[in-house]
Amino acid sequence: MQFKRIANDVASRARAGEITTDHGTIETPIFMPVGTAGTVKGVHQRELTDDINPDIILGNTYHLYLRPKTDILEKAGGLHKFMNWDRNILTDSGGYQVYSLSANRKIKEEGVKFKSHIDGSYHVFTPENVMDIQRTIGADIIMAFDECTPYPCDYHYAKRSMHMTHRWLDRCIKRFNDTPSKYGYQQTLFPIVQGSTYKDLRKQSAEYIANAGALGNAIGGLSVGEPAEEMYAMTEVVCDILPEEKPRYLMGVGTPINILENIALGVDMFDCVMPTRNARNGMLFTAHGTINIKNKKWEDDFSPIDEMGITYVDTYYSKAYLRHLFAANEYLGKQIATIHNLGFYLWLVREARKHILAGDFYQWKNTMVKQMDKRL
Repeated sequence: MQFKRIANDVASRARAGEITTDHGTIETPIFMPVGTAGTVKGVHQRELTDDINPDIILGNTYHLYLRPKTDILEKAGGLHKFMNWDRNILTDSGGYQVYSLSANRKIKEEGVKFKSHIDGSYHVFTPENVMDIQRTIGADIIMAFDECTPYPCDYHYAKRSMHMTHRWLDRCIKRFNDTPSKYGYQQTLFPIVQGSTYKDLRKQSAEYIANAGALGNAIGGLSVGEPAEEMYAMTEVVCDILPEEKPRYLMGVGTPINILENIALGVDMFDCVMPTRNARNGMLFTAHGTINIKNKKWEDDFSPIDEMGITYVDTYYSKAYLRHLFAANEYLGKQIATIHNLGFYLWLVREARKHILAGDFYQWKNTMVKQMDKRL
């Protein structure tokens, strides 16, 4: 993997760049649609490539390990071939999912024992086998195994957890270096900064991760319930330390406003379930604010879903029709809303890139934040 910085904004730390892997070039800043179980919910691969057009999507190690299981993925030739996707894939390590199973898991130095949400069976994730699982899944970018701490989090727990994440990273790196890629293309390992919302811990962790010398780095443990200002403060601390010449990935973030503010702090890569999950509940993101399409006010509004026409659904269907689909509980409504939201997120980061290249990102960002912080 290679990363090239192309431009920096003059009034912020935002930057435009290119990540190149064996599956193609990723223009940054980038939002990665979440394809948890080998599918971006409600969207065909054809619609992803033809309309939303992301350079990279995300898969989930925990879910793919449990179903369809790694032996099926290996027989298929990896996740790319299994889901018929010829562009980039990133997989998270399963650390966040294990965190979310707090009532059904036990964390020890060796790894994490957890109970499957599917059938109640017990499994163990270790730094070593998580590397093996991700090798088999075959993502272009894979994540180190970490513990994602909750918010709020006791300082001493956060500190112990951070140091264990660092020890796990050392084991991940060793296993990664001792094993080959399986499908004829290279994979890249990103370590993850932890430390909860404690500035001194975030500094320590960022320094440890920077010294690991990976080709890219991730920031984890944010967007777990902390106020947005704390998220931005921790991101700023970490981006001051992580190397400029390598991509930075802020995991699980977030709202359109969160994304723009973190781009301004120097982050290059984002993922979040929000555009797809909120779409299925009738919330649409637009450049002028959010729309709850279930509201009665849209019942006889025959204007396009979004006048900007970011995706084909925006001008092809009206707000009234989309509201009708949700009222009738038709699956097509969720699909249309999902395509719109993903299209908007990709439009947003691409516009951010254009303004970084033009040198006026910071002013544009401030205008967009005000516009988007409204309920329509």
